[in-house]
Amino acid sequence: MHISDFLDRAAVEADLSATNKVEALHALVELAARAHPSIDRDALFETLSARERLQSTGVGEGYAIPHGKTNAVDGIVACVGRSRAGLDFESLDGKPTHLFFVLLVPEASAALHLKALARVSRLIREPRVREALRSAETADALFELIISEDARL
Repeated sequence: MHISDFLDRAAVEADLSATNKVEALHALVELAARAHPSIDRDALFETLSARERLQSTGVGEGYAIPHGKTNAVDGIVACVGRSRAGLDFESLDGKPTHLFFVLLVPEASAALHLKALARVSRLIREPRVREALRSAETADALFELIISEDARL
């Protein structure tokens, strides 16, 4: 599995305008809806919010991987949003979060969920990649960087 298997170029935004966690989740749901217009936005927001209530998906180093399982999707739904200014996402390291990788999968797809999470986690583990993702100029450049770096893994 590669990120290119589930990330659509339309679902990548290089300049989220959110200023807090709730706004970020709403913006990310809208971003996912750009690539999947018929998606149930309320169900996605509730799935992501419920997961965040358990523990923040802000993993640190400026990154978060909001994720969850929901029957509102038929396959993997992913989006990537970047906040240039960063925002408080209750990250594990207490630092502002700049890049958000959202993953949503059907309820009965635990293995798929874990594979997708592992793929994204592997990508952002590299400091060089994290810095390149934070400095990409446009959504297209961000998308191309994600796909090319993922292909190297």
